[in-house]
Amino acid sequence: MAPQTGPSDKGPPSIPAFPELLTWEEIRTRNGGGRGREQWLVIDRKVYDVTQFSRRHPGGSRVIGHYAGQDATDAFVAFHQDKALVKKYMKSLLIGELAPDQPSFESNKKKSLLEDFRELRCTIEKMGLLRPNHFFFFLIFLHLLVLDAASWLVVWYFGVSLVPFLAGMMLFTTAQIQMGWFQHDLGHCSVFRKPKWNRLLQIVMINMLKGLPASWWNHLHNQHHAKPNCFRKDPDLNMHPLLFSLGKTLSVEKLAKAHGKFQLSCPRKIPAMGDTKCLVIENPRLQ
Repeated sequence: MAPQTGPSDKGPPSIPAFPELLTWEEIRTRNGGGRGREQWLVIDRKVYDVTQFSRRHPGGSRVIGHYAGQDATDAFVAFHQDKALVKKYMKSLLIGELAPDQPSFESNKKKSLLEDFRELRCTIEKMGLLRPNHFFFFLIFLHLLVLDAASWLVVWYFGVSLVPFLAGMMLFTTAQIQMGWFQHDLGHCSVFRKPKWNRLLQIVMINMLKGLPASWWNHLHNQHHAKPNCFRKDPDLNMHPLLFSLGKTLSVEKLAKAHGKFQLSCPRKIPAMGDTKCLVIENPRLQ
């Protein structure tokens, strides 16, 4: 779905004939939290003002807002399949570019690490590891329907005595767990080339067969992959104060006093697929 880029309340921004040269100091202050709630981000050294557009962003306002005041180049590449199409809609948001003396990313990021990850991504793409096997996903879909139907047929045919009930429950539980993983791949648009077909089948799997809204799952999971394990940005860690103690800073002292010195805090979360997430204690400046 193409984003709506119609005029905002203040009218569409004018594109200067010569791009304005900006510094990271100017960009960092436009992180959505200052005066005017301005949100700027950087993609391929170009600076975009997404303050108004974030509310119309097809992926959600929070996903794009998490990168306000930061370089979003790698996230842009990872989240958009048809990048040429998306960049057409981004032209009206362009307000400038980084000055020649400015680095391509924030000072708290390690250049060698970024280059390693980008090289790894290119290698994976060249090897064709991101190309889906449609026959494999067809078999996944087929066996899910068989398991789900079998769970009901067992109870219907053999009755609700203990053994048939347990057998049906086992089949149904297995089907539900596997449906969660299949809709996960659909939510990532990893099955079909066109996002709309992924979304349609995801709605069938999670809305109709699991009873959960796909929009809710996508809203949370997109943020998780945009800022994985970043406290206050990754919803998978947004369980304070029910399951573990976190304040303005990670409570390393409390963990050390209670259990000795820990590097990981593994809270228990019970969403639809019931997984366990580990929070790596990291520098909050890297978020």
